Amino acid sequence: MADSSAYTPPKIWTWNKENGGRFANINRPISGPTHEKDLPVGRHPMQLYSLATPNGVKATVMLEELLELGHSGAEYDAWLIQINQGDQFSSGFVAVNPNSKIPALMDRSGPEPIRVFESGAILVHLAEKFGAFLPTRQPARAECLSWLFWQMGSAPYLGGGFGHFYAYAPTKIEYAIDRFAMEVKRQLDVLDKRLGESEYLAGDEYTIADIAVWPWYGGLAKGLLYEAGEFLQVQEYKNVIRWTDAISERPAVKRGRMVNRGWGEPSSQLLERHDASDFELKTQDKLAAQS
Repeated sequence: MADSSAYTPPKIWTWNKENGGRFANINRPISGPTHEKDLPVGRHPMQLYSLATPNGVKATVMLEELLELGHSGAEYDAWLIQINQGDQFSSGFVAVNPNSKIPALMDRSGPEPIRVFESGAILVHLAEKFGAFLPTRQPARAECLSWLFWQMGSAPYLGGGFGHFYAYAPTKIEYAIDRFAMEVKRQLDVLDKRLGESEYLAGDEYTIADIAVWPWYGGLAKGLLYEAGEFLQVQEYKNVIRWTDAISERPAVKRGRMVNRGWGEPSSQLLERHDASDFELKTQDKLAAQS
C-alpha cells in the first residue's frame, strides 16, 4: 500500500498544468471557448459533432438504429471532434454544448434548430421524436429510464475513475485503482444479475438503456476499454457477455461503432459520416484489402 502521508492537500487548491497526465493539454478548471471557429453544417436534419468514445458511440448507434427501422428523418451528418486537439473548445461547439463534451447534436428538422447535449438527453430526444426504443407504457418505461440513468451515474466510476487511474494516470496509485476496480466489479455484478432476469435491461425489448450501457460495459466485456478485461475477470459475468455479444451483432451497432472513429483497423474507421453509402465504400475497401 502506498504511503498515504506522501501528499497533504494544500489549504487552497491551485491548478498545476504539469500534473494532468495524458490529458493535461485539454483539461482545465474553467469553461468557455478558447478560440473562434464555426461548426460545419451538412445537408441532413441531424448534425452530430462527436468522437467514437463510448459516449459518442451511443449517439451514432441510436441514429443508425433509427435508420435501420426506416426513419428517414434520422439521416445525419457526423462531424469529427478531435478532443485531444481541443476542438470541443471552439466557439461553435461551446454554443451547442456549453459543457464542451461530446457528443453534441443540432436537430435542424424543424423551423428552429434545437441543440441537445449530454448523451442521455440525445437518446431520449431521438427516442421521443421518432417513437422508438423507449417504451410508452409503465412499468417498462420506468425500467428503461432507470437503467439509462443508472449508466449516467455509474459510468464515471468506470471511465474517469477506474479507466483513468488504471490506464492514463501519470503514476499508478494502488488505493485509487483498488477503489475503482472494486466499484466496477460491483457494477458488473449488478448488470449480470439483471441480465439473468431478462434478455435486455428494460425487459424483453432492446431500448435506449441498452444503447447507453453497451458502449461502456459491453466495450469492457469485449476487451475494447483499457485492456482491463483480464484484470477485472470480466469473463465471469456470463449474462453480461451474452448480452454484449447479441448487441455486437446488430448491423446498426456495427455501423455506429465505426462513425467518428480514427483508431484501430482502417476498415473499422469512418472519420465522418454524411451518407449511408459511406459504409459501403468502407466495406469495399475491406474486401479489396483481403483479396
